[in-house]
Amino acid sequence: MVESAEKQWYVLHTYSGYENKVKENLISRRDSMDMQDFIFDVVVPETEKHEVKNGKEKIVMDKTFPGYVLVQMVMTDRAWYVVRNTPGVTGFIGSHGQGSKPNPLLPDEVEHVMAQLGMKHNVQPLESKVGDTVTITADAFKGLSGKITEIDNEKGKLKVIIDMFGRETSAELEFDQVKPLELE
Repeated sequence: MVESAEKQWYVLHTYSGYENKVKENLISRRDSMDMQDFIFDVVVPETEKHEVKNGKEKIVMDKTFPGYVLVQMVMTDRAWYVVRNTPGVTGFIGSHGQGSKPNPLLPDEVEHVMAQLGMKHNVQPLESKVGDTVTITADAFKGLSGKITEIDNEKGKLKVIIDMFGRETSAELEFDQVKPLELE
């Protein structure tokens, strides 16, 4: 079988309720077995859900696909072996039996799942850092400048403090909605 030389997303089947433990185990194995160049991101698909218990509202994480974990990896024999033999993993989805490599998710499927989770799949890294000033290129704040206070690379979002009408206002924006401030 021809091995994929590019990183792609695959779906792992796990014991239900063990998704987060599988994620921890897989990241630990990746690091201890020096597989960082082959196993990249591990995502447990879950969304925030507001629940009221005993009259108190609290936020709980609700599994979007119970029993499944997404892994971004380069499919080599060794990477496949490391992932497949991680405690709690029962197999890959899209594999056709013993020893066969699974099919990766299609790009449209990845985009759909990541969008549901509020995550961007192909986020371009932000060239700015916390404390830098950026110009907003979209949204209601288009044309204004603001200082970056927080960056979330996983979701492709950042928080910016904008001076509006003499008051500081915080705005959450996506990476593609800002550009570095160009000094004249």
